[in-house]
Amino acid sequence: MIFRFRIILDAPGDIFRDLEIEATASLEDFHYAIAQAFGFGGSEMASFYTTNDEWEQGEELPLLDMGEGTTPMAGKSLDKFFSADNHHLIYVYDFLAMWTFFVELMEIGEAVPAMGYPNLVFAQGEVPEEAPEKEFSSEESAEDFNDNDQEEGLLDYDDADFY
Repeated sequence: MIFRFRIILDAPGDIFRDLEIEATASLEDFHYAIAQAFGFGGSEMASFYTTNDEWEQGEELPLLDMGEGTTPMAGKSLDKFFSADNHHLIYVYDFLAMWTFFVELMEIGEAVPAMGYPNLVFAQGEVPEEAPEKEFSSEESAEDFNDNDQEEGLLDYDDADFY
């Protein structure tokens, strides 16, 4: 069985890839396929996040075992994760740059004999040189947050017991 996904870069313009991969492949295999489809080396940290139909971020599925009761990507196969009710993921690649992607299972089909998978079916748009900046909604700006910390003494290291 083959899953066909559309992976959309969270950026201005239409930048997406349609990718086919075996349903038994791991999330780690999927991570490498997505990274390659968008021209990344795949060597940066990454995570998938569960989400609902409104793309609200849920549980993290990290590349590596973080020791906090999370299951790393290698431990989850796509066919155990995706279902009729669960067909969306958020994928974040390179936590310093924060490349963010919306992943949607588009269809399920049969494997084509002699076809190599994963298979990049369609590519639209060019990936920018740098990750698009994210706008976070908040009542407070980062500057307000740091000012509040200083007022509460959270950034005062003079009395700390470390060097």
